[in-house]
Amino acid sequence: MPDLFDEPFEEPSARGSARDVRPPAPQRRIVSVSQLTSMIRSLLEDQLGELWVEGEISNCRVWNTGHMYFTLRDGDSQIKAVMFRTAVRYLRFKPEDGLHVIARGRLNVYAPKGEYQITCEHMEPHGLGALQLAFEQLKKKLQAEGLFEAARKRPLPALPRKIGIVTSLDGAALRDIVKVLARRHPNAHLVIRPARVQGDDAAPEIIQGLRAIARVPGVDVIIVGRGGGSVEDLWAFNEERVARAIAACPVPVISAVGHETDVTIADFVADLRAPTPSAAAEMVVAAKDEFCSRIDRLHQRLHAVARSGVQRRRNALHGLTARRGFAGWQARVAMHGRRAAELAHHLRRAALRDIVKVLARRHPNAH
Repeated sequence: MPDLFDEPFEEPSARGSARDVRPPAPQRRIVSVSQLTSMIRSLLEDQLGELWVEGEISNCRVWNTGHMYFTLRDGDSQIKAVMFRTAVRYLRFKPEDGLHVIARGRLNVYAPKGEYQITCEHMEPHGLGALQLAFEQLKKKLQAEGLFEAARKRPLPALPRKIGIVTSLDGAALRDIVKVLARRHPNAHLVIRPARVQGDDAAPEIIQGLRAIARVPGVDVIIVGRGGGSVEDLWAFNEERVARAIAACPVPVISAVGHETDVTIADFVADLRAPTPSAAAEMVVAAKDEFCSRIDRLHQRLHAVARSGVQRRRNALHGLTARRGFAGWQARVAMHGRRAAELAHHLRRAALRDIVKVLARRHPNAH
């Protein structure tokens, strides 16, 4: 039997079985790294569009540019994120590590590093509302600085002559304040600085109003506030810059925001909190009323002391006149008075005669 290797080796014919037939090799498509990154960007950015992502913030940093960089993570994964300055400015709370949030944004590919991240346009706390969280964060911060301490609160002036008011010209708050002061303290001089009390422009206008009135000579107290509304309507009085302006005001400030159940950061930093604008006006008048009441009480005490002193001296004089030897003293005083008057009359006549004699000797020819 011949050896297998003695036969010449031949390549199998193309006419072999179907399983031996191979398709032609496809043409290779070679792309660059940049092209691949661009393809990934198109897939992520164009097809996914806007997303809502829930996660916990970590590695949160705000750069000098105002942009905020952070990581969103859950138990298994994480994704880098950025929020640019224009969006950060509108946040109602301060993002911080460990805070569970829901962010709205779009995926972006950062080509130089081949990384993707979410660019956030909006963020809100998960669970607790953004406004409530912002309120609690700022309250805790300012309280730690001592701005709520009773020791730094200034008393209202006893007799305010100039009263400053920072509020809207169109609101009911101004009408209520003026009505109370016109009835209870008509001699007061009111210095009114109009300001918006709602919306994006409210905070800077309130601050400008406080500073402007504080520069007016002789202003004794300032009322700042507005009528009732929703949490969003009253939010200007929960902003940190407004709170610090109230705390820094050189004139005592009464905060009068909303209704009795409404509480704002301004209430904590002001020298006195009034439940309503009308109540603020009453508080100003109450100091004046207390001052006037003290004056009345002092007047009554002085009158009583004077009357008591006169009565004591009258009683002493009566006791003296009742003694032996003092009986009829009024008649004797009157008699001596008449005698003194007669002597004075005789002296005047004698002096006149002497003057006539002297003149006659010096001017004998004068008639």
